[in-house]
Amino acid sequence: PVSGDTLLRMIHSAPLPDFVAPTVVGIDDWAWRRGQRYGTIICDLERNCVLDLLPDRNADSVARWLKRWPGIKVVARDRAGLYADGTRCGAPDAVQVADRWHLLNSLGDALRHAVGRHRHNVAAAVQIMASAQRPKTGSSTAPPGLAQLRADRKAARRERWDEICRLREQGCPTSRIAHLLGVDRRTVQRWLAAGGEPEHSRPYRPSHLIGPFEAWLEARWASGCQVGQQLWRELQQQGYTGSRVTVARWAADRRARADAGGTVQPHLTWKAPTRRRCAWYLSQDPDQIDAEARLFLGHLFAQAPELATAADLAKRFVSLLSGSDIAELDEWITQAANSELKSFANGIARDIDAVRAAITTSWTTSPVEGQISRIKAIKRQMYGRASYPLLRRRVLLAA
Repeated sequence: PVSGDTLLRMIHSAPLPDFVAPTVVGIDDWAWRRGQRYGTIICDLERNCVLDLLPDRNADSVARWLKRWPGIKVVARDRAGLYADGTRCGAPDAVQVADRWHLLNSLGDALRHAVGRHRHNVAAAVQIMASAQRPKTGSSTAPPGLAQLRADRKAARRERWDEICRLREQGCPTSRIAHLLGVDRRTVQRWLAAGGEPEHSRPYRPSHLIGPFEAWLEARWASGCQVGQQLWRELQQQGYTGSRVTVARWAADRRARADAGGTVQPHLTWKAPTRRRCAWYLSQDPDQIDAEARLFLGHLFAQAPELATAADLAKRFVSLLSGSDIAELDEWITQAANSELKSFANGIARDIDAVRAAITTSWTTSPVEGQISRIKAIKRQMYGRASYPLLRRRVLLAA
């Protein structure tokens, strides 16, 4: 048997393996602590092995590393500008390749932001879909108390958005706005990117806490006790541990069914898609989504023709990435610059050479993502001892 300190000394004293001078490398970031601190991983894409771990995510660090290996010809990377700058300084003759997955991910983000800017048009399209189904499924009007609560919360979000706009016009950075309003900085960034406050719509989900007491609740309801507050008090004596609001919501749903004669279900109306799902609809061919989604898109495009243009541009960009012809890329950028995808198109224009290389070459950072997953596993094994020198040696020795 040996002690833990002995094993650590053996790892620190073990010689690091030599590797063949790389010509094609992939660069990406890995998280020390997600959202707060990041490092950089560099891999040999031809041999699928880790070449080095850098302790930070910095253009100068990447440039210094690349200068040590002048034979590098291709650098595949994500869309981070600092890696592009580091590659230009450290390997100016290398071909930079933008990763295709990151391009598609950025496209998805652009579509979600576009949907967010047209959220009122989305709500109108959802209302049309729900109205078309209402004769079949009946009304699902919320009880007055719940409707008032939703209205109050919506008004509070509107006031907060107005305050964000006022502070933004005064030149306050997002971090200062977040501090003044007592919210997270990312919340401010999301609201500014979306162009307004979010529209929260909670889908109906039966409570798993209510389930075991359904029979008891139905019996008490039939006996005449139909007040949520009273039901909640009595239910606590039966062992119920949930909140009063959950019981009140059950009572409101039960009352709505009773008002409708007990023959309809108030929550069978068409479910509104999330912003992410709506953006996914925009990126798909019509024959790849169901009939209801196609009908919803028809209503949405009638309300917001700009989204129809964005959807067409998104599909064209996906087809460009899937092919090998770069002749249409410049035309696509010109058209997208006047659409809801303007910000995304400007980013493509700034990184045009790397995007062209992504279309014409097969290099990608997918192997790097696999190595990042392995780093996560090693970090979990090293919980409490994951210092940079030890983590770097373990990753390189395992490579």
